[in-house]
Amino acid sequence: MKEQLEQMEPLNQKVQNNRNRFSNPTFVAIIATLCCLLWGSAYPSIKLGYLAFNIMPEDIAAKYVFAGYRFVLAGLLLLLLFRAMGKKVLSLSKKQLTSLLALGLMQTGLQYIFFYVGVGNTTGVKGSIMNATTTFFSVILAHYLYKNDKLGKNKIFGCLLGFIGVIFVNFHTDLLEFSFTFKGEGFVILAALIFSITAIYAKKLTATIDVLLVTGYSLLIGGVALTLLGLGLGGRVTHFTPESASNLVYLALLSSAAFCLWNLLLKYNKVGQVSVYNFLIPVFGTLLSAWFLGEQIMELKNVVALLFVSLGIYMVNRPRKEGIS
Repeated sequence: MKEQLEQMEPLNQKVQNNRNRFSNPTFVAIIATLCCLLWGSAYPSIKLGYLAFNIMPEDIAAKYVFAGYRFVLAGLLLLLLFRAMGKKVLSLSKKQLTSLLALGLMQTGLQYIFFYVGVGNTTGVKGSIMNATTTFFSVILAHYLYKNDKLGKNKIFGCLLGFIGVIFVNFHTDLLEFSFTFKGEGFVILAALIFSITAIYAKKLTATIDVLLVTGYSLLIGGVALTLLGLGLGGRVTHFTPESASNLVYLALLSSAAFCLWNLLLKYNKVGQVSVYNFLIPVFGTLLSAWFLGEQIMELKNVVALLFVSLGIYMVNRPRKEGIS
């Protein structure tokens, strides 16, 4: 018994060190910002991928195959890394495998069924700003699911500001006409809702399963599901060139890195403390879409939307004063 306790001490110390590191506010801010930068870059990267692989806007099946290839590659990269660290990839119980199957089908599969179609039917700027709704959903869900992650005045006001920004970006340049399509912006919002729900489920799984394993299996399972769905619908992705292949590899790398780091932050922090940084995704997505796609961002509606979203970040993260809830 004494020997077992001695063997557990280094493991417990390692867990405590990880907790201290990943719970540090500065570290959380840096890693969460990096994840949002990577996810923000996905908007122009996906659109550039459609062009590089000659995927037509109406070819939804090919978009699913493209997404499937991306996530299968991302999942395999993480599982190979896990194996290279000397850990067993298949040492899971039937219950754990079932849970990972559900997570993969929902977080990667179902989410990106909506996301890839939505991004294809709106601009990179609008899509990235619409994705800020992930924060609203996460903060609200955390309020009802966790006793120590309640909504306060700052969070409510910050979310309202961000929501106003999301609405504002859907107006035309003259601010007189509202533009919103269900298969475009609507699908992006549905994807954001699914991600918020499954992120909480992933947090629960990381309590008993290594984060690398959770993320790797989620991406791989969802990727296989998307690939089979796309192929079953007649979709094909065949135009492989150095440009298109490098685009696919980048998307796979950003997925594996961002999802793994994000799940690590969720493991050691409150959902609300991490999810608020999702507001940065539209900022990065807008700037990168303008840079790589040549989309117009210096319009009043875009500037106002980004201003409100950024102010929402500040308000949600603003320290709560004593006696104020």
